[in-house]
Amino acid sequence: MKIVKLFSLVILAGWMGVACNNAKSEQGTGDLSSENAPVFTLKEESVYDFGTVKDGEVVEKSFAFQNTGNGPLVISNITASCGCTTPEWPKDPIPPGGESNILVRFNTTGKPGQQSKAVTITANTDPSVIELHIKGVVEPKN
Repeated sequence: MKIVKLFSLVILAGWMGVACNNAKSEQGTGDLSSENAPVFTLKEESVYDFGTVKDGEVVEKSFAFQNTGNGPLVISNITASCGCTTPEWPKDPIPPGGESNILVRFNTTGKPGQQSKAVTITANTDPSVIELHIKGVVEPKN
């Protein structure tokens, strides 16, 4: 009886594995094979050091990037590590060879001391998640 149950579990597990693999391949990413995939290429460093600023200043950094792949690049979402950091990004697809910018604003109000903020980009690229960082020191108000 134990052998029959074990055999049944092995068959069931194998069937579930095939079903999961089929579901993954059906989801896919559309017609974007690796040769047709978009590629997110920063035109500068992914970390921006804004140096030292006074509490209350708003730091802005525009990160330039290019789609160096062969398919349209679509940024589906960008999130910041805290509410004091706000990103702006292009909502339209970036064609192959196209360039654009991601603007990151950091409001330093009430944030004295060493700061490091991350912005996480989700796009139809491989890898699908890219991070940008801004860092620096905020001097407290006197």
